[in-house]
This record gives sequence, structure tokens and C-alpha cells, in this order.
Amino acid sequence: MNTTTLSALAEPNRLHMVELLRDGPLTVGEIADRLHVRQPQVSKHLKVLNDAQIVEVRPEANRRIYNLRPEPLQELDSWLATFRSLWEDRLDRLEEYLNELQKEAKK
Repeated sequence: MNTTTLSALAEPNRLHMVELLRDGPLTVGEIADRLHVRQPQVSKHLKVLNDAQIVEVRPEANRRIYNLRPEPLQELDSWLATFRSLWEDRLDRLEEYLNELQKEAKK
């Protein structure tokens, strides 16, 4: 797991930007408008996301259009999957225990 991805996403504004980009590419100005954050701040956050390879930028005339890159998020999902199986096992055991309690209560 690349800790750079987690570090970049740990900042709330950057996480919100990633959530906005989930729906499709946006310009810096569009992101700034939607988050009610000044454009220079948005640009700084997008640079961090770009350096972490979470987003990619495409210049178009005098605008920069940002889009999510799937690879770091897929890597994060794979890492989280190891924890999902752990919790699924624990929840299965809890379900078995609760079923046993219900059976005993009915007796």
C-alpha cells in the first residue's frame, strides 16, 4: 500500500476534491466554486493529488482539467479488502452467537 495515497487523502479538502472528481473531470475553477475555496488553494491541493498520482491533468487552452486516475484507488481498495475479510469473519461469528442466544431464549 502506497502511504502517499493515504497522506494525500487525509486532508479533508483533498478528499472532497476526489469525491467531486468521482463524477467526472473538472477544471480548477469548477472545483473552487463547488467547494467554496479560493482557486490558489485548490491548485495547491490538486498539485499534492497530482504528485501522489491520484489525479491527472490535461491542459486545454488556458484551463487545466483534472480527472481521477483509477490505479491508486484500486490499490487502496485491494488493501482495504484484507480488512473487509477480517470484519466479515468477525460479523459471521457474532451472527452465530446471536442465533445461539435466540435459540436459548426460546427454550
